[in-house]
Order: sequence, then C-alpha cells, then structure tokens
Amino acid sequence: MTNPYQPQPSPYITTPAPPGRPRMFNSTIAKVIWILVPIVTIGIGAAVPFVVAAVKGVVKPWLAIVYVAAEVLILGISTAVSPDGESPFAGLLLVFLIVASATHTALLDNDRVAIGK
Repeated sequence: MTNPYQPQPSPYITTPAPPGRPRMFNSTIAKVIWILVPIVTIGIGAAVPFVVAAVKGVVKPWLAIVYVAAEVLILGISTAVSPDGESPFAGLLLVFLIVASATHTALLDNDRVAIGK
C-alpha cells in the first residue's frame, strides 16, 4: 500500500530534469587549449573564451560584454600611450590583460565562483 501523503512524481513531467549549469570544458585538454588562447594571441583574443562561454550559457552575456569592453579599453590605452611601442607601460598593461584573462578562463568551470553565472 502506498502512502498518500508522500509526494508523487508529476504525471505532466515526462522529460528528465536538466543537469546543473552547463560546462565550458569537456576535458583537461580543452581547458588547457582555452587557457592558451589569450596567451598565444598576445591579449587580442582575451575576450574570446568569455564570448564562447556566454553563447554556451556558462556565464551571463553581460560578463562577456564587460570583458570585450575592458579588452578594447586596455588595447586602446596601450596604443594611445605609446603608438611607437616603446613605452613599458603599454607592455605592462598587455601582460596584466593576458594574465587576468588566462586566470579567469581557468575559473570558468569552478563551482566556487558565482559572479556572472
């Protein structure tokens, strides 16, 4: 005999419940390749992992927009400060952009980070 007070599954739900949040990386190799994107492109592709993550639904679109705007701002400032490329400040900005982007890309699938997810 069944307990009438125990909750029963709804007859209207025929599909299984979706898993949690979508994942950005399917394997460790994929994670390493995505982390290398901002490093190999020397900062020009720093926002690419975040745009792809927004399309996949891993992060909210506003985070990708902020990352694209920050990349354009940093590259614009580094070019405006020293158009001939002789300023160490421009190189420092690019190094910060590359390091920050690679680090944040590595944290895209971290469950402890809740900002933008």
